Amino acid sequence: MVELTFVRHGQANTGAQDEASYDQLSDTGREQAQWLGQHFITAGRGFDHVISGTLKRQQDTARIVADQLGLRVHQDARLNEMDYFGLSHSLLESHAVDFPTDRESFIAHVPQILEVWSRGQIHSHLESFDAFETRISAMIDHADNLGGRVLMVTSGGVIGMAMKILMQLELSALSKVLLQVYNSSIHRYVKAGDQLVLDTFNAVPHLERPERAEKRTHI
Repeated sequence: MVELTFVRHGQANTGAQDEASYDQLSDTGREQAQWLGQHFITAGRGFDHVISGTLKRQQDTARIVADQLGLRVHQDARLNEMDYFGLSHSLLESHAVDFPTDRESFIAHVPQILEVWSRGQIHSHLESFDAFETRISAMIDHADNLGGRVLMVTSGGVIGMAMKILMQLELSALSKVLLQVYNSSIHRYVKAGDQLVLDTFNAVPHLERPERAEKRTHI
């Protein structure tokens, strides 16, 4: 039995303009992670492996969840997010597109980033779109080969790219996926024959209570 569950990290430092400032959980992000761990316990949802990227927001989310489940977290840099801030600065310099300041401008910004990135029209020191896709594909293969139930705590870009690979999505569809991924959301694939098929997308059962409505965040 193979079951791959991707979880986006809890809310990070919203409003940051660079990776170093962004890469820390907010108070809401810590709450989201705590509630997610409690949900897994209540639902009787166990895991054979827990893996996080090496970014602080990913590690901290994974630790909060795994501590409640009594599990150890392993780290793998292949789960690290794409360099959105680097790509944004490249887009600003090459195409005069300003960095987004709210969700509305973010919605317009993501498709532009993906289009320019996929064409290779970015700074040469940044990871290419193809390289990003290759490392996420390799991570999927690694988790698949581990077998059992694998929990991967990562970021929205990785979750979107995993869906692009597994569901064979076009670039325009990828941008629509990225825009809607909730913080601490659950995305699960199960093995059907020799294929991984989508079982759950963007679920936040731990945030469904009415009093937690304001804790359902995208950024």
